Amino acid sequence: MQFDEVIAKSENGKECSEPAGAPETQNQWANFFDAPNVGFVICDENLRYVKVNDALARMNGIPADAHLGKTVYDVLGEAAATVEPAYHQVFATGEPVSNVEFVAKVPTRAEPSRRIGNLFPVKDREGRVRQVGAVVVEVQETRRREEDPQAKAWLQMQRLEALAEFGTLLTSKFGDQELFFAIADFLRKTVQPDFAGIALYDESISQMRVYALDFEIARRVVGSEVRVPVTEEAWGSAFLNADTIVYDRERLSASQSSYLMQLLQSGIESLGCFPLTTPKGTLGTFNLGWRRTSAFLADEIAFLKHFASRIASVLDSVGAYREIARLSDKLRGKKVSLESEIQSTQSFEEVIGDSPALKRVLAQVQTVAPSEATVLILGETGTGKELIARAIHRMSSRKGAPFIKLNCAAIPTGLLESELFGHEKGAFTGAVRQKIGRVELANGGTLFLDEVGEIPLELQPKLLRVLEDQEFEHLGGTRTIKVNVRLLAATNRELAQSVATREFRSDLYYRLNVFPIHLPALRERDKDIALLVRYFVQKFARSMNKKIENIPVEAMNALANWHWPGNVRELENFIERSVILSEGTTLGAPLAELLPHALPRSNVTLEDMEREHILHVLRESGGVIAGVRGAAARLGMKRTTLQSRMQKLGITREEYQG
Repeated sequence: MQFDEVIAKSENGKECSEPAGAPETQNQWANFFDAPNVGFVICDENLRYVKVNDALARMNGIPADAHLGKTVYDVLGEAAATVEPAYHQVFATGEPVSNVEFVAKVPTRAEPSRRIGNLFPVKDREGRVRQVGAVVVEVQETRRREEDPQAKAWLQMQRLEALAEFGTLLTSKFGDQELFFAIADFLRKTVQPDFAGIALYDESISQMRVYALDFEIARRVVGSEVRVPVTEEAWGSAFLNADTIVYDRERLSASQSSYLMQLLQSGIESLGCFPLTTPKGTLGTFNLGWRRTSAFLADEIAFLKHFASRIASVLDSVGAYREIARLSDKLRGKKVSLESEIQSTQSFEEVIGDSPALKRVLAQVQTVAPSEATVLILGETGTGKELIARAIHRMSSRKGAPFIKLNCAAIPTGLLESELFGHEKGAFTGAVRQKIGRVELANGGTLFLDEVGEIPLELQPKLLRVLEDQEFEHLGGTRTIKVNVRLLAATNRELAQSVATREFRSDLYYRLNVFPIHLPALRERDKDIALLVRYFVQKFARSMNKKIENIPVEAMNALANWHWPGNVRELENFIERSVILSEGTTLGAPLAELLPHALPRSNVTLEDMEREHILHVLRESGGVIAGVRGAAARLGMKRTTLQSRMQKLGITREEYQG
């Protein structure tokens, strides 16, 4: 079976892309699918097997084809309960989950087997997670992991994945501290050292500056930073010789270096010093230590040399970045007035419209953006709350820092705390490594919480503490983490009513409601519909390589007269379908979907028209609500929002499935 056969089909027939990861890892995934001793599986959102390779079929004791259509519970029994949360986490976050250990007791095998799985998302071309894949290996208890070929294959895959993730993170990390935290996180995922430090040569003082990475022994021996002579054996030898030096316990004991003696007294038995070499020369050294003997096998040294070269390359880029930043600062003062004019235009480039209602909103954005105030963006679903949040960020002093967003309604309640605040290793079942939360990722920048009204009551005090004190702890952690974050929040709920019913804390509501911005529904700015229609027609025509020059007058009138319960998102989805259906240069809009607009407006209420339209779309979609072909997607709203409106309007199943 070839790897390209694994590419799955999504519900609308579009191909899903290969497993998420860096391009250089794609051939590795293909090799794993065909590997004789490494299991490879892809499951859908119901945890049903879509593809299984022969290796996993042998592990489970049933043919590969016999898996198809069955759930993981059907095959793994009780062991499925261990892996299910990890699957749901990948679906919810779109991020891989590593090192999921479980014991499988399959009926066809006499003895249980201990397994380790790495899960990853399989996304469609729009970036949505459609399926989840997993690489699974059995670990023989009678053999050390270093001697187990299957475990070595798994270890190699894990390191490739971590390297790809590390490279992606560094595209936005230029500060020393951010870089050092990323390196420490990578080391924990891959080689798990007991000590790690970096020494960089400072030409201005002819000394080595030594920095401790986030490991206990390193902090104890080095502190935050020390300066040592370039002749200091612990940090300077590998730098001067531009070569790797490995210490065992005997060599550490014979050393005259006070730093090496402190490491030995702290229990370090093996130490490796790797030069940080670039084409321009050697920058310093990268030092790792373990409390075990013989830590440096040949494979380990080769891998760490490769990683040291990656660190050196990034450190070299950091130096270049600092010089560019210094020169840019000198020019910035000469361009303030010009930049402010450009920014005013670019900040709203994705916000289309010229109506008085929208202009009032944009004026509020320009007023509040330069401040540090918390902003609460209110409006119906599909009105463009995220676009306004991004505009505020682009016009603020934090525009060069991260803009981190989180849809609170899209994350299962049990995972929301970890997603927001991060967790420590071992904080809960499946927490095999430390995770950095969205609040910490947004440090120095802006955090946008969409659907903030969905945050459960028990988490609200922790968010309030971030707003008031700019500090929090990881789930399962005790160390207080300080951050500098501006919070933007959005909701389509009446938070004041939620406060009255005690579903939302009043103190948090008042902290969020410092500067509220109310976004008008599309029906309240109907003069913008023509502009939006033309914008979306051109946008989708370009993406589909079509040339659409004419929009029929009757189509434009119908669009302008429709009340758009799903607002701009519904209009955008309607225009996308229209462009798909267009065969020539004239827009072929499916006006039958807007049939209820023909009802005399004097005889019906807006609620009547909304009810009729929702029923019409439900009938057109065959009664299907969720999914890409469902009524919710066609209306441009979330499944839960549509179900809530159906209940409010008294729509019953018999009315659209009769």
